Amino acid sequence: MGDKPGTDPGIAPAKKRRFYQRTTYAVWEITLKCNLACNHCGSRAGDARDDELTTEEALDLVHQMAEAGIAEVTLIGGEAYLRHDWLRIAEEIVNSGMVVGMTTGGLGISKQTAQKMKDVGFRGISVSIDGMEETHDALRGKPGSWQACWRTLELMREVGMPTLNVNTQINRKSWRELDALYERIRAAGIHSWQVQFTVPMGNAADNAEILLQPYDLLEVFEDLARLAQRCLQDGIRLNPGNNIGYYGPYQQLLKGQGYDGPVYYTGCEAGTATLGIEADGSIKGCPSLPTMPYTGANIRDMSLSEIMAYTDELQFNFIPRYTPESIAHLWGFCAGCEFAMLCRGGCTWTAHVFMGKRGNNPYCHHRALEMAKRGLRERLVKKAAAPGTPFDYGTFDILEEPLDAPLPAREWERESNGSKATFVELPVHVASKEHDLT
Repeated sequence: MGDKPGTDPGIAPAKKRRFYQRTTYAVWEITLKCNLACNHCGSRAGDARDDELTTEEALDLVHQMAEAGIAEVTLIGGEAYLRHDWLRIAEEIVNSGMVVGMTTGGLGISKQTAQKMKDVGFRGISVSIDGMEETHDALRGKPGSWQACWRTLELMREVGMPTLNVNTQINRKSWRELDALYERIRAAGIHSWQVQFTVPMGNAADNAEILLQPYDLLEVFEDLARLAQRCLQDGIRLNPGNNIGYYGPYQQLLKGQGYDGPVYYTGCEAGTATLGIEADGSIKGCPSLPTMPYTGANIRDMSLSEIMAYTDELQFNFIPRYTPESIAHLWGFCAGCEFAMLCRGGCTWTAHVFMGKRGNNPYCHHRALEMAKRGLRERLVKKAAAPGTPFDYGTFDILEEPLDAPLPAREWERESNGSKATFVELPVHVASKEHDLT
């Protein structure tokens, strides 16, 4: 696998590339087993995978991560604590000199479990909360799950967990409730709040009606900017995910917290600063990326260092920056954007699960603003359904239409609203290693 030439134009075979030693971050799905049924779950979590790593294999992987230079590991699921040996894995991460944290749905965690996490050495916990109670419980598929999240955070506070964080998916269901949610977050004494846009992977691909449309970003970013100001005033760190951008008027406000001087977004860091691990040992450059086109290899077949150094799927961001080769993958609006050399198409995950390949990202504030200047908006319409496997995706077409045109009853379908519109036809891209990194 690692011997084949790169699929992006201008990339040399991976064997000839310099090995990059990560010194930052890995996100590890240690099980797909989950006690929620989220409408937007990208991995379609529920039952454990049939071939999840054994305890021995997991502990060996911990040692390989330490040797490779990983400094911090976040355990996720599914629901990580539903794996029988999760505390043993976490303890080994700490004993190997790495920081360990966990992202959780917050359901079913007792004070005893919270205390065990603190004793093992967890540095922090992030609880997923999507809007207010009715919305959250509907999105998460479990009545009472919203209340459980706040109980979990309180239990973690009682046992002295060092950092308490909340993460929120922004979509059509949760967007209008961000202000109310912030009030609850502030009252709970949360240290940081991570937000990101829901995109059509896994279950979310089957429920496109919950997704934001590109023109929604014109309002969403106004709301995010206002909330960012409040976070600054209240001492809460707002952490926008990598799919929230790019190069709009609030770039510095949203991305610059904690930094001196201007901050420039320089594109996807999958495979350079991050690592994603699936429960069966599949290794990706980012935990959010679709499995098939972005898995370098399985830890059962190659060592972690070899996967990081020699597989094309973890090397596509290693092209020298600010060169024609570094933007050869761009197409559509992104190919002609004035920020192309800096942004490089934004979040790979978002572009790929909408468009079938990376390089043309419809979730971009600058793009929405530029379209509005022309009196236009973009509307995404579903073209092909997702196959129904973990980390899968369908494909969408982009419809350009007048900004003030009436919206059809079913926005995500090819229903005409009687106004002049232009479909930007896109090919269906089947998930395969042969072409999906182009």
